[in-house]
Amino acid sequence: MSNPFGIVSDEAILEGRATDAYFERTRETLEHAGRNPHVVAEVTADQFPTGSFEVFAGIEDVGTLFEGRDVDVDALPEGQLFDGGPVLRIEGPYLEFAELETSLLGFLSQPSGFATAALETRLAAPDSLVLSFGARHVHPAIAATVERAALLAGLDGFSHVAAGDILEREAGGTMPHALLLIFGAGNQDAAWRAFDEAVDADVPRIALVDTFWDEHEESLLAAETLGDSLDGVRIDTTGSRRGDFRHILREVRWELDARGHEDVDIFCSGGLTPDSIRSVRDIADGFGVGSYITGADSVDFSLDLVEVEGEPIAKRGKLSGDKQVYRTPDGGHEVRLADQPAPQDGEPLLEPLIRDGERVREPDLEGATERCLADAERVGFESE
Repeated sequence: MSNPFGIVSDEAILEGRATDAYFERTRETLEHAGRNPHVVAEVTADQFPTGSFEVFAGIEDVGTLFEGRDVDVDALPEGQLFDGGPVLRIEGPYLEFAELETSLLGFLSQPSGFATAALETRLAAPDSLVLSFGARHVHPAIAATVERAALLAGLDGFSHVAAGDILEREAGGTMPHALLLIFGAGNQDAAWRAFDEAVDADVPRIALVDTFWDEHEESLLAAETLGDSLDGVRIDTTGSRRGDFRHILREVRWELDARGHEDVDIFCSGGLTPDSIRSVRDIADGFGVGSYITGADSVDFSLDLVEVEGEPIAKRGKLSGDKQVYRTPDGGHEVRLADQPAPQDGEPLLEPLIRDGERVREPDLEGATERCLADAERVGFESE
């Protein structure tokens, strides 16, 4: 089979076949009528600021999508936080990009949702190690999208190997419960010892310690088994057996410290949210977050025409006219018509991405991460 998993191909996306059927009907109609006007289109989530900021992500794929098209595209920088108004602007002949709308919105909506949720987890434990463990909750074809969004929001790493190949980053992780189950109850020490002997020395020795016995008992056994080689223990206790999770972690910490294992870190995973992270961040040293990131709502972007042949126009409920958005000195997000004066000391946020079909801004993940964290502080971003 040439396409065994039924994945929409790169070629279909770039050619505009990854689209809603009514855009093809629109092309047929406009070509029949001899119409292909010069337009301005904007992508927005909310028309006006609402006080709720989200993270802008996915623009690197949008740049690829529009390369070679006879249009100009302006967009927020990747990692910028936004609150209403346009995040992206397209100007050019409508039929140059009509069928690209579906893919364009998909490239922005889901990554922006992932990145916003990842930022919430990052800020819930700003001084801790936080990793993305959520790739198992999405289609494998978009695993790298998840992990890139997590890195953009400041997470320290991720677990997906193939995503690491794409992002040129090393995936992290140590052992699943399956390893302990295969060795069997009472043989946890043999499993940890085999791992220590087999796995590259650069991989942290983090022992999973909640498989068969009480968490603090397995933690102590891991410390006795691996000695100074043990970097930490991971607690992934199933929610139905968890009880008071904070008390469990405090007990593990106490028993390790009481026996001289103060240097053994505690790493938590399993259904974590920003609230649950905040409740134990003074005890645990690191967190693996999965479904909170991958289960985030996509940002509900839409694309609308706001000018046709130089004349402002919009459907009901949308705002006509070419616009600019600004970050104000107090951290606000202000929307104005592009030909209006900027607010005092306001920083314009829409920047060139494509000019005459040529990309004029290259992806910069490290820069996007710095921007995201700095802007989150500037606007006072808080998790929901």
